Amino acid sequence: MHVHLEGEPNSIGFQHGYLLAPEIGDTRRVVAASLEHDTKKDWAFFRKAAEDVLWPKIEAEYRDELHGITDGVIARGLKLDLWDIVALNAWLELGPYYVPFSEKSTVPVPERCSAFIATGSYTKSGEIVFAHNAWTGYAEGARWNVVFDVQPAKGFHFVMDGMPGLIHSGDDFGVNSGGMMITETTISNFSGFDPAGIPEFVRARKAMQYADSLDAFTRIMTEGNNGGYANTWLIGDRKTGEIASLELGLKNVTLQRTTDGYFVGSNFPISPQLIAEETTFDPADKSVSANARHIRWDQLMDQHKGKIDTGLAKAFVSDHLDSFTGKVDPNERTLCGHIDLSPRGVKGWVGPFGPAGAVQAKVADAKMAKKLSFEASMGHSCGLHFRAAQHTRKHPSSRWAKPFLKDLPSQPWTLFTTVAAPDRI
Repeated sequence: MHVHLEGEPNSIGFQHGYLLAPEIGDTRRVVAASLEHDTKKDWAFFRKAAEDVLWPKIEAEYRDELHGITDGVIARGLKLDLWDIVALNAWLELGPYYVPFSEKSTVPVPERCSAFIATGSYTKSGEIVFAHNAWTGYAEGARWNVVFDVQPAKGFHFVMDGMPGLIHSGDDFGVNSGGMMITETTISNFSGFDPAGIPEFVRARKAMQYADSLDAFTRIMTEGNNGGYANTWLIGDRKTGEIASLELGLKNVTLQRTTDGYFVGSNFPISPQLIAEETTFDPADKSVSANARHIRWDQLMDQHKGKIDTGLAKAFVSDHLDSFTGKVDPNERTLCGHIDLSPRGVKGWVGPFGPAGAVQAKVADAKMAKKLSFEASMGHSCGLHFRAAQHTRKHPSSRWAKPFLKDLPSQPWTLFTTVAAPDRI
C-alpha cells in the first residue's frame, strides 16, 4: 500500500495512526508473538523497556510523531497506547540486542537481507544503482508492505518502504530530496547494546529525513550510537555519484567510499577488529549464508561490470545460485532467500524449513531517486510463492506461527513515487 503523510510531527503521526490503525493493530499482535517466541519475554517486558530505556533518549520531534500515531489509532477505536507504539518501532533492536544485554548473555544476531550499491564504471549509466531485499520471518514480512511518502515540515521529503506503525523503514530502503539513496544489511553474529545511546530507529529515521551527504548520514548514525540493530549501511549521494559502506558496530565503525565501484551486503562483517571484538562470525566458512551470498554478489558484480541497471538489479535480488554448491537451488545461501526450502535453516534464527526468507525487494537508480521513486516487488521477487497452510501442514515445527502466517505470493514489480507536485520536491 502507498501512504502519503505530511506536516508537523504530531500531524504526520496522527495521519499515520488513523489511516493504518487496523494494520498497526495487526502488526503489533504479530510482532509481540514473534518476540515472545524468540526471546521468551512477554510484550509487557518490551513495553517497559520502551518506557524506561528508550523513551528518555528520543528527541522531541519523534516523541511528537509517536504520540500522534498513538492518538490516531485510539481515534479509530484501538486499545493501544504510547508504549505499544514505541516498542513496535524498536522491535528490531529490543529483541536481538536489548534482551541479551538485559540478561548479561550473548545471543548473536542471525543473518538476514541482501543488498548492493554500484556507481561509475560498474553501472550502465555511470550513475548510482542500488537494490535490497528484506529477509525476515514470513509472519512479520507479510506486513512489511507499505511505501511511505513523507513530506515533513522540516527536513527533506522522502519515500521509503516500511511497516504499519513505524516511523522508520525498519529494513531501511529509501530516497530523499536531499539526494540520498539509503539501504543496509544487518551485521551477522553481532552482539552489543548501550542503554545510554539513542535508539537505532530514531537515528535511522533522522538520517532518512535530514541527511544530504554521506558525511551528514554518517554523523547522524554514529552520534549516540546504541549498538541496536547494528548494520552495514550502503548509501549513495546521487548529486555526486559517490557511494559508501558504513559498517556501524558499537565499538568499531568502518567507512569506505568510492565514486567508481560497488559495495555489497549480505550480513558479513568487514573489519577484522569488529569481527574479533563484537561478533562470533567465521569469515572462512563458505557454507554460511552470509559468506555464500557475499561470494555470489562479487561474481555478479564482476560478470556484469559496466552493464548494471535496474533490470539487472531485479535479477540480482531474485538470484537462486548457491555459490557453495554451484547449483541453482533456492535456499538460505541464495541472494533471494528461501529458508522455508532449506533442510539446514539458519543457526540462531530459524530451524530447518523455517518460515522465513526474502519477503520483498526494491530497486532504484539515480534518475528514479531524483523523482523520489523506486520499484518494489512484494513477496519473493523471483516468482516463487509461499503458501502458509501447505507449509505448516508439512513442517510441524512452524505451527506455532500458524495464527499469524499469511500466504506470501510473489507480486509483480511496481513503480512507486511521490504524490507531491514536482515543484514541491
